[in-house]
Amino acid sequence: MDNVRRIPHPTADQDGLTRTTPFDAEAEDFVGGVIMHDRTAYLECARIIDRDDIYQPGIRLIWDVVGGMVAENKQLHPVTVRAEIEKLKRLREVDGGHLLIRLGAQTIPGVMAPAFAERIADIAKVRRHDEHATRIKAAILTGATAEELDKLDADFRQYEERRSTVGHGPSHLTGAFVDWEPFFATDFGQIQLLPGQLMAPGQQITVVGDGKAGKSLLVQEWLWRMATGQSFLGDRPQPQIPVLYVDAENGQQDIQERFLSYGAGPGRMGLLTYASFPPIRPLDTAGGGADLMAMVSEAEAQVVCLDTVSRFISGPENDADTWLALYRHTLLPLKRAGIASVRLDHMGKDGERGARGSSAKTQDVDHVWELRAQGGGTLVLKRTHTRTGIGPDQFVIVRQARKDGNRYLPGATRHVLMEYEQMQESAEGSVEWLIKKIDGLGLPDDAGNPRTKAALAQAGIPARKEKIEAAVRARKNRANRVPHEVPPPLPGTGSPGDSPNDHGGTAKPQVKHSPGTPGEPTGNPGSPPPSPPKRGEGGKGTPATSPSDGRLCTVCSRPIDPDWARRGYDTHLGCDPATGSHPDRPQHPTTNHERHSA
Repeated sequence: MDNVRRIPHPTADQDGLTRTTPFDAEAEDFVGGVIMHDRTAYLECARIIDRDDIYQPGIRLIWDVVGGMVAENKQLHPVTVRAEIEKLKRLREVDGGHLLIRLGAQTIPGVMAPAFAERIADIAKVRRHDEHATRIKAAILTGATAEELDKLDADFRQYEERRSTVGHGPSHLTGAFVDWEPFFATDFGQIQLLPGQLMAPGQQITVVGDGKAGKSLLVQEWLWRMATGQSFLGDRPQPQIPVLYVDAENGQQDIQERFLSYGAGPGRMGLLTYASFPPIRPLDTAGGGADLMAMVSEAEAQVVCLDTVSRFISGPENDADTWLALYRHTLLPLKRAGIASVRLDHMGKDGERGARGSSAKTQDVDHVWELRAQGGGTLVLKRTHTRTGIGPDQFVIVRQARKDGNRYLPGATRHVLMEYEQMQESAEGSVEWLIKKIDGLGLPDDAGNPRTKAALAQAGIPARKEKIEAAVRARKNRANRVPHEVPPPLPGTGSPGDSPNDHGGTAKPQVKHSPGTPGEPTGNPGSPPPSPPKRGEGGKGTPATSPSDGRLCTVCSRPIDPDWARRGYDTHLGCDPATGSHPDRPQHPTTNHERHSA
């Protein structure tokens, strides 16, 4: 064996199967055990380390759960920690709960916890350097250029520098102090809004709408265009912005079809990262907030969208504590990091009250946008709540799309601002359009919901219940308005005893009679009134006399003032419009008995 050359141990292959990732299992076990008993120990350790410094998944889960319990002022004990983990259905990650029993029994005094946390922090830094070296080696093997290697190295140094400056403990807390000089030197009024002008960088908004309004369609196209540097809603193009879209609402088939219809596809997704039904914990818990922040960090996102927000919570939707917990664990860390967020939400049963659930939903957002479909592809996006007032308050949008059979054509779907000329015309299906249809049916302005619905159904005009009710209200309000010009007095409508000539007519004055007295005054009886034209004969009945325009009252057959007739009236105000054709019909007795007994 003298001819065998021995290889020195230090130069042997360090990437063999015996190589392990550096971490201190004993220190992590001690910290995981003590924080389940001692709130102060957790807070002291949190000044030194965070969840990313912990290598063992089970200890990291304990850290997340204890952090949430501390934030919610819950009592700490291995039994209560086990109950919280069991709620999350993750006991298998802590050996069915046996890990909690073992760590809880071998605990250390709380004052010793920071020393072990420092040990964890030191080895975590070594581990990050080791992982960085592995990335560099992998990049070299794949043929990376020197410039690409320099960028990897610069990113790593920047990450470490940010950890050291932000860090933990006092430096982390004092980082929230406002530095007055640069603060007042910043012109917040000149902040550039994000593409579409719906929000500014770092702001949080909610887009609310019913299930048929197409919230996802609008927001998906908006954020895709933002991530690809395209214009949206008439706004000028801006540089690409990294976006993370977290979706627990739409299936992947729908997602593919929609993005193809916008014009997206392979190589045309820009900086958009899309998470479809991600297995993250509820965002109203500390663990869920940590999961989302990890996804944001991986995607390097500056804008995050939650579709739909109610799919990412575990507490009751009507409970204010649920939304306060969501803000504390998820939205506050996003806002602190300067990351904007968009939350999609469903409208409540009472659309006038906005989103369903607790009113605490709108307390933490900068803007609330309500999306309402007007029919015919017309949408109204209106800002109902705002904290800053920056930007437009309303957009009138047209959703343009073309289909080939049951599939939307690629690149043929988009949302554009409605032009001024289009706004002057009532879009099909809108309330204004429906009002014109009802007017065309000849219904009076005071026609109620049942009568209007029946007339529309008979005419074959489709309309939703809420649209009909809105149109009826608008028409009744129109009838109650005071006219700009008061029409001249009509024949037979003057006060009792006035001369007919005082009103420009030839009819006898109307006289009120006591019950049981004849309707005509004593004296020579006048000529009998002519018979009114029969319905269905086109007015062919021959009256005894006829004014210049041939318009007679359909009740008493006396002439109607021409100006009054031009306004659309076909009865005198003093007559009983039994035909229901009076534009502003008063309430009159409907039977002869009621008429004479009045």
